[in-house]
Amino acid sequence: MLLNVERHITHLDLDTFFVSVECLRNPKLIGKPVLIGGSGDRGVVASCSYEARKFGIHSAMPMKIARRLCSHAIVVRGDMEAYSKYSRLVTDIVQDTVPLFEKASIDEFYVDLTGMDKFFGCKLFSDELKKKILKESGLPISYGLASNKLISKVATNEVKPNGQIEIPFGNEKIYLAPLSIAKLPGVGKQTAYLLLKMGVETVKVLSEIPVEMMQNLLGKSGTDLWRKANGIDETPVVPFHEQKSISTENTFQQDTIDINFLNSELVRMTEKIAFDLRQQDKVTGCITVKLRYSNFETFTKQLTIPYTNADHILLKTAKELFSKLYERRMLIRLIGIRFTNLIPGNYQISLFDDTQETINLYQAIDSVKKRFGEGLLIRAAGASRR
Repeated sequence: MLLNVERHITHLDLDTFFVSVECLRNPKLIGKPVLIGGSGDRGVVASCSYEARKFGIHSAMPMKIARRLCSHAIVVRGDMEAYSKYSRLVTDIVQDTVPLFEKASIDEFYVDLTGMDKFFGCKLFSDELKKKILKESGLPISYGLASNKLISKVATNEVKPNGQIEIPFGNEKIYLAPLSIAKLPGVGKQTAYLLLKMGVETVKVLSEIPVEMMQNLLGKSGTDLWRKANGIDETPVVPFHEQKSISTENTFQQDTIDINFLNSELVRMTEKIAFDLRQQDKVTGCITVKLRYSNFETFTKQLTIPYTNADHILLKTAKELFSKLYERRMLIRLIGIRFTNLIPGNYQISLFDDTQETINLYQAIDSVKKRFGEGLLIRAAGASRR
């Protein structure tokens, strides 16, 4: 029989992170229905305050609909640079305080406190960390403490905002039992609809379905869902390493000074690893461009940027860095591009001015690339290769 190992995992989640940052910058927003996103009707809601959620508003909702639901809502254009800055600040606080943590997204963390219960007490330590983050960053945060990542995340979501809870070891199934199946991470609309049609509304009922039946119904994801319903999760806390990277470079067969060719290569390479980034559900916070002249002298320039994985943002930055690097007008032997400071995340966190059409376009392009190969769709600027 599968059982949880007695670990102590704290899941930390900054409450309505984007909104909280805006409230720090403008205290007049506190307690008001706030929408973060583009102000135009064709934009989407990137985040909203709890006051706005009372009107049925949620993230990714078209701004036009959100403003209909709450006509007096305050719309604030998102500032990814500010959010990235505060995310890094909280990351530094966590990193300075705990021995092992995972940065799960721009605003959430898993901390492995296993063994600390013998010396300090995991609940007390989590309380102190929560207070420290609020004091040093000004941002409210909630946490759930449990024996695994799954239970700690579900628990955090249940006590937000500004809450804290501990689920004792052995109580995982008891805690999950009365919750709606929609509370389990990974249960999407289609799966929820299928289960509801079967009369499965609570996690308790889901946990009682034989695992073989779940596997026949949903394949491997059915087995995973059964494990979740039974509170089983051995997923480790993956240590955070700020310098994880994704990169590509090209050494030319013939050294060149053709600026059009160099720009097209830069576009092609940036698009390639930006697509890889999105496939990994990651965003980057730093971009580096590398240039090697025909005499083998090599230079790099890097820039810390707001977290993103959007082609149009990364391409603009890459071109700016390349123009600053290429000063000698000598023949070039190699160019390269690297993304670092990678964290889990997706494109939508930076969609403050983009429309639903832009979101759909990115999703469609990536779908085609994933199905038929990433070389099938490229920007015209990246097509003029030698």
